[in-house]
Amino acid sequence: MDIRQLEYFVEVARHKSFSRAAESLYISQPSISKAIRELESELGVILFYRNTKFVELTDNGEAILEQAQQISVSLQSLAGRLQSVSKLSAGKIHIGLPPITGVTALPHLLGAFKKEYPNIEISLYEVGSKKIETAIHESLLDIGVICLPPEKTGTYEMIPLVRDPLRVIMHPGHWLAQKAEVHYKDLMEERFVLYSNDFGLHDLITERFRQAGFKPHVIFKTSQRELMAQTVAAGLGVALLPSQICLGFEPNRITSLPIADPQLYLQLAIVWKKGRYISHATRQFLDYYKKNGSNHHA
Repeated sequence: MDIRQLEYFVEVARHKSFSRAAESLYISQPSISKAIRELESELGVILFYRNTKFVELTDNGEAILEQAQQISVSLQSLAGRLQSVSKLSAGKIHIGLPPITGVTALPHLLGAFKKEYPNIEISLYEVGSKKIETAIHESLLDIGVICLPPEKTGTYEMIPLVRDPLRVIMHPGHWLAQKAEVHYKDLMEERFVLYSNDFGLHDLITERFRQAGFKPHVIFKTSQRELMAQTVAAGLGVALLPSQICLGFEPNRITSLPIADPQLYLQLAIVWKKGRYISHATRQFLDYYKKNGSNHHA
């Protein structure tokens, strides 16, 4: 058994695919398949169930995965320390971003970071918070920005980004537009435009309505903020959006009002998996954000 075989094993388990593992390691699929067969022969067990559609760990594979990961992480940690010693400002960072990230300073800071560290490659993936969480747990992303309910604060290492109150948006001719603030009871009979199910804001809003004693009448779900605003401007329904976004609406198209207590907040944070090795490039970015984040405004 050698370290290369364990690294290949961990990558196949991570991607649940020999071909995708081979792509991530920049080797041929036959090479990785041969290494896994040799490892299985040396251990005397079958590590993966294989068919034409998927690859899954066997019980024996599950049993050795954790130790194999620990060995791999230890080697990565050693490499990371060597990089730190040599002060190598290079590498690659995979970052997951929900579309709502525009309410933070992060997009501006990413540009400034790239100018200062041109040899660090940044790959951005724009998807909803739930998909980002899944990708972080599967180690497909290094870090991500998610909508963070209080019960998840113990799950990740994190850097808070923003805590922004949500406002109700509506057509200026809507009956609610004459009020100073909106109570939850005012919304019981309204038609809603919501973010899609894979967005953290979707669950945050629907759960708060459940606590208020009703289920929202949803007429449309979308991942596109502009489409949501256009639907509201057409008078088809109302929506809830962070106050920073509401500042950009033309008052003759859309009116926004605060929600009466209890307030509902969008809370975003940069998160990464607890206990996972953080690459030197990723650590440089996190340190850069901690130092400079307050100097960049959305």
